[in-house]
Amino acid sequence: MNKILQSHFFIFFFACSLLFFSKKIEAQVGGDHIYEFLNLPNSARVTGLGGNLITVKDDDLALAYGNPSVLNKKMHQAISFNYNFHLADISNGYFAYGHYVDKWKMMLHGGIQYITYGKFDLTDNIGNVNGTFKASEYGITFGASKQLYEKLSVGTNLKIITSQFESYNSFGLATDFAAYYSDTTGRFGATLVFKNIGLQLTTYDDGNREALPFDIQFGISRRLAHLPFRFSIIGHNLHRWNITYDDPNTVESVFLIGDGTQNNENKFKDRVDNLFRHIIFNGEFLFGKGEIMRLRLGYNHFMRRELSVTNFRSRSGFTFGFGIKLRRFRIEYGRGYYHFAGGLNHLSISTSLKEFRR
Repeated sequence: MNKILQSHFFIFFFACSLLFFSKKIEAQVGGDHIYEFLNLPNSARVTGLGGNLITVKDDDLALAYGNPSVLNKKMHQAISFNYNFHLADISNGYFAYGHYVDKWKMMLHGGIQYITYGKFDLTDNIGNVNGTFKASEYGITFGASKQLYEKLSVGTNLKIITSQFESYNSFGLATDFAAYYSDTTGRFGATLVFKNIGLQLTTYDDGNREALPFDIQFGISRRLAHLPFRFSIIGHNLHRWNITYDDPNTVESVFLIGDGTQNNENKFKDRVDNLFRHIIFNGEFLFGKGEIMRLRLGYNHFMRRELSVTNFRSRSGFTFGFGIKLRRFRIEYGRGYYHFAGGLNHLSISTSLKEFRR
């Protein structure tokens, strides 16, 4: 199969999927859809960079979960273990493996994203405890990427989703489609991702199907020529302009990172605030041969505006982290702030089976 036929195949597959799932591509934000765990950061690196990193193509296999088009030969036989330390008894993690198939000239990966919400009391309608139950959700991902041209690669993910809350169960399917462009130097990258195109196949109880967290994302990254630093600007929820939550009982604070008050009739500030809710800014310092040390930080304005508490200053929306290469393993740490009381810690360990054959 030559490159022209391959490109036509991907375009045909993409168009058919859009037609099949067209009724489910709706403008939805948090709280309006199911399987929200699919949008949780799947690695410590992603957590430390504002919760999203679709603009980088290197040896980090975990990045393929958010953007399958960044799969490449450097990820051959790579393994990634990730665990997010949530509050209470909530447990969230991601495991993945990548493999390059030389016969097909294609990079493949598989992974499992999960979240368990802990143990709950099972009560009747008057509050009597009749036992306990658990709640959990799982997403099994299979993905592939193809280098169509020197500067352009495309990829797709298929996600099989299961959700169990006590005796209520749901099953769904979702797909991601992505394209990644890089210049000849490898310092500039641009990507477009259509995430979570899919539908709920079986419902919990009432037979009403709910929307999946569909998202369109676009981002660019640039690594500086004379400084070991790479920055990214990522846009999300591009299919919907207004992603603000209109609460009549509160007064929105000043746009960006201020915590004062503003006049609700000031349409310009409202528009600027809404614009920045669509954008994530992040950057990484890359030190040493093979990027043996990485220091990172990020800012997610949407997260800050949605999770800040009125009249309380907090670090919501700010993230940071680091990564270090120790012999055969790369260890990553990320911290994201979601509340003025504190943040969550994310730990990742990755390696490659090739490292153990040397």
